[in-house]
Amino acid sequence: MEIKIANTQAQDIETIFALYDDAIAYQKKVGNNHWLGFERAKVAKEIAEYTHYKILSEGKIVATFCITRTDPVIWQDSDDKLAIYIHRIATSASFRGNNLLKHIVNWARDFAKTNHFSFIRMDTGDGNERLINYYIQNGFTLIRSTTINFTPELPAHYSGGTFALLEMSV
Repeated sequence: MEIKIANTQAQDIETIFALYDDAIAYQKKVGNNHWLGFERAKVAKEIAEYTHYKILSEGKIVATFCITRTDPVIWQDSDDKLAIYIHRIATSASFRGNNLLKHIVNWARDFAKTNHFSFIRMDTGDGNERLINYYIQNGFTLIRSTTINFTPELPAHYSGGTFALLEMSV
């Protein structure tokens, strides 16, 4: 199975939102932590800024994620540690179980090395033990749980609850 990670293009936005909708439906089915949807304008901005990515298999988009280079609202120490922050991994229902995370981690590791970052970081809803354990099995360490002081630039699902912060050394 050949996997390619590339920048999302503006013409991919419908496919990306279909992946988000599918991911939200799956999240609701398997647990009580789920995304609350995303604003098209924010996703379009991420695409324009080259921080939004698609994962392709045989030319078809099978997953998506985005990155930031700092994350001061969620990771209060983000200015103290050089890291790549991975957000919003959404995988097509037909591609779940193929451990695309290992491809994302390998890509992120290369990106981090190229940009002289020391860490790869992620967050997820606290209490989602299945997902947290999956991240740990793929090399992440659970750092802590935290509450987030919600700001309007964050997606709506950050407006309540606690979140698990995970990190991997590059």
